[in-house]
Amino acid sequence: MTDLVPRRSGGLSSLRGKLSFIDLMQSLGLMAVILLGSAVMSTLSPVFATIRNIENVLQSATIIAVVAIGQTFVILVSGIDLSVASVLVLSSVLAVGLVQFQGFSPEIAILAALVAGLGVGLINGLAVTKLRIPALIATLATMTIARGLAYIYSGGTNIAPVPRIFIELQASRVFGIPGVIVLTLVLAALAQIVLSRTRFGRSVYATGGNPLAARLAGIKTERVIIAAFMISGLMSAVAGLLITARFEAGAATAAQGLELAVIAAVVIGGVSLFGGEGNIGSMLLGVLLLGLVQNAVNLLNVPPNWDSVVSGLVIAAAAALDVYRRSYLEAGMRKKVIATKAGKQPKPS
Repeated sequence: MTDLVPRRSGGLSSLRGKLSFIDLMQSLGLMAVILLGSAVMSTLSPVFATIRNIENVLQSATIIAVVAIGQTFVILVSGIDLSVASVLVLSSVLAVGLVQFQGFSPEIAILAALVAGLGVGLINGLAVTKLRIPALIATLATMTIARGLAYIYSGGTNIAPVPRIFIELQASRVFGIPGVIVLTLVLAALAQIVLSRTRFGRSVYATGGNPLAARLAGIKTERVIIAAFMISGLMSAVAGLLITARFEAGAATAAQGLELAVIAAVVIGGVSLFGGEGNIGSMLLGVLLLGLVQNAVNLLNVPPNWDSVVSGLVIAAAAALDVYRRSYLEAGMRKKVIATKAGKQPKPS
């Protein structure tokens, strides 16, 4: 028994090393594509490399990035959350409507919007863990319900004017950098710390990588899944506040199809659809790449319908890469198991 411990430890270390190497290659590959694409676009459009356009790309990407942070937690536990765009819209109209219609203070309205996001996330988590409804179906239902509630509450129109706090948020700068970009980076850094440095983060990876093994190890996987969906709901609500500041209105009609863009960005960023693999840093690169693609389509005056085609092709390529990467890892693990078993066979006399 004692000689098995180092063998097992070595195998795990080797696997972790392989995962780290693949994550590094994924990030470097994304960075190379972003730099190459930026260089090409700079020659095709004189507007692309201007400070105004770069700020516009980054500020637009903040909305997707914040939602994608929450979506990353859900996908890491082998789930999916289609309700993110509807939660964003619901929180946006609540943050403005509760002030305009009910006379609440902006602070109370913002808190209520965040609680609404947490509430939808909790419902999603309970539906998946307690009712055993597949995440795709559960979040499809809450997606429809949340957007319907937003339309009913707002009358199907944007609500304006917004409280001054949103105007100040959009206009704010930290060391010359737009405040919404700084806020997004702070949220991303906190999420990465949680995933990489805390017990909960390790439980997220374990739950997504092998739920049965995680349960046998004493991890309360249902609580982890519920928490992941609640984080997703909260981040979607925060994104709702950001889009309110950007549009200066309770955005009842915004974020159509945003959930697909978010999933695309997360998968492009190397977060495995099978769960248990990925990190926030690479995910942000995926968000940036998707934002640059959409910006390029606009600057080159490509017909709007082709934007969806390009995004779909990017999603398909990222999903195919994810499947290939998973197959590569599984092949490596099988070779390791075979080599370990072969090493335990008695030597011929």
